[in-house]
Amino acid sequence: MSSDGYELLCLENPLLDILAHSDEAMLKKYDIKANDAILAEDKHKDIFEELLNNPKVLLTAGGAAQNTARGAQYILPPKSVIYFGCVGKDKYADILSDAAKKAGLEVRYRVDEEQPTGRCGVVVTGHDRSLVTDLAAANCYKLDHLKEHWDIVEKSKAYFVGGYHLTVCVPAIMALAEEAAAKNKPFGLSLNAPFICQFFKDQLDQTSPYWDYIVGNETEAAAYAESHDLKTTDIPTIAKHLANLPKKNEQRKRIAIITQGTEPTVVAVQGEDNVKTFPVHEINKADIADTTGAGDAFAAGFFAGVAKGEALERSIDMGQWLAALSICEEGPNYPEPKKTYSPSS
Repeated sequence: MSSDGYELLCLENPLLDILAHSDEAMLKKYDIKANDAILAEDKHKDIFEELLNNPKVLLTAGGAAQNTARGAQYILPPKSVIYFGCVGKDKYADILSDAAKKAGLEVRYRVDEEQPTGRCGVVVTGHDRSLVTDLAAANCYKLDHLKEHWDIVEKSKAYFVGGYHLTVCVPAIMALAEEAAAKNKPFGLSLNAPFICQFFKDQLDQTSPYWDYIVGNETEAAAYAESHDLKTTDIPTIAKHLANLPKKNEQRKRIAIITQGTEPTVVAVQGEDNVKTFPVHEINKADIADTTGAGDAFAAGFFAGVAKGEALERSIDMGQWLAALSICEEGPNYPEPKKTYSPSS
């Protein structure tokens, strides 16, 4: 951290992503399906070690917001981004920490003495990916840990929280949200998944007055509209609704951003009638390796722009640029050697 503090502080649920190519026999062995995502059961307990022992295993500091934190650090100067979450006291935490450091990301992990570090096993068969996730310690973050590092919070210039953390520690999210409102710092949240809008509606709504930026994709936006009885599936209408919810910090207009895959990104600004759209960066289909984490990469580029004080249009373009780079990589990763951001126009 520089004497002026971090440009961006991120909070969510850290996972060690363990990716390896395998075959149908492995899917059958662990009773998992190609192109699926499940939570680990007892029958999956050995899958993580088996993947780790693959000579071509790819280890990534994962979890949606940690993907975003790594991406923002990819664009910003060294030691600009710090990430908070909870890990176990085990070798997986060491591997996770090393993977984060390799990406240039500063971390402050709470260490849980009982639960193991969260892991996501990714079994690649052809173009399909089967994800097996054991959240474990990622579910054990505590507000006390954030308070122990409150000096970092106070010196950080912007905050980003992954929506998955609404299932873990709402008090920590609210502490950041209230600090942001009191000090007029940017506060952003990602919806992350439809089930957040459906099953954690009350927790989500508790944070909504503090959003300066709310980011989601079209599926998440539709889930939000349904759970809040908006009686519409029109994405610009949903974006406008999100932008104009009651807001705590009136010094900043809320901005709602909804990505739509290869379709234009929809952006609504609080108090403005016109909803804007931004075409995505075109990619040659032959260059696409993996769309996993594309939304995390968009959020990374966008919030890097916010941290730098860029205009809305430039920040959106930065998000789309980084998302385009990420989907040409294996897993939720970014190219090495680093590429320098170049505007689309």
